[in-house]
Amino acid sequence: MNKKETLLQLLPEQGMLPLYFYEDTAVTLEVLKALYRAGIRIVEYTNRGEASLQNFKAMRALCDMELKGMYLGAGTIKNAQQAKQFMEAGADFIISPGLVPQVAAVADEQGLLWVPGCMTATEIIAAENAGARFIKLFPGNLLKPDFMEAIKDLFPGLKFMPTGGVDTSYENLSAWFKAGVAAVGMGSKLISRELLNAKDYAAIEALTKEVMTTISRLRNVGGLKLKG
Repeated sequence: MNKKETLLQLLPEQGMLPLYFYEDTAVTLEVLKALYRAGIRIVEYTNRGEASLQNFKAMRALCDMELKGMYLGAGTIKNAQQAKQFMEAGADFIISPGLVPQVAAVADEQGLLWVPGCMTATEIIAAENAGARFIKLFPGNLLKPDFMEAIKDLFPGLKFMPTGGVDTSYENLSAWFKAGVAAVGMGSKLISRELLNAKDYAAIEALTKEVMTTISRLRNVGGLKLKG
């Protein structure tokens, strides 16, 4: 199985995709270790600051040396140049906040999974026609589970992941998974600025474990069959 197919299988199994950015390299690496200890094997690092690429390279080195089986993706990729930079730095997959054909083309050339952000049926159709197989519903706090429920039958061949506003509560996670998502993207609700500034890696690890346990419960309660 190639890397793209592995990720298409592993991400729904993990059920969540942690994503974050922090300026300090040392903190960035410690968070990555905390996520790994919590059982995470796929992480998105967002391209949201000048230190993003430098930090990503350090994360790649750490994964290769110590965190075996960890897949590291680059997020907030908005053009082909950014995609190439992070792919050269060892990105295992690429995620964009919108549908960017140039990014899709670069990722496809290298056989990498790319996940476009969409918020309308028209964008999802365009993404599907461009070869996308996994869609980021963004921003999730505006679209809400009702949107997923309304459009899921139109796209039986696609997997969906809301990002933005997804929180750690059982109620919120339950609503999304019942609506038919394959996974949820979790940023500041999981890895908050406060925890990052405090370097509270134990809290990040504990909260990540808690969310993974919640998702596991959702998949086993009441015979709920989740898409994935």
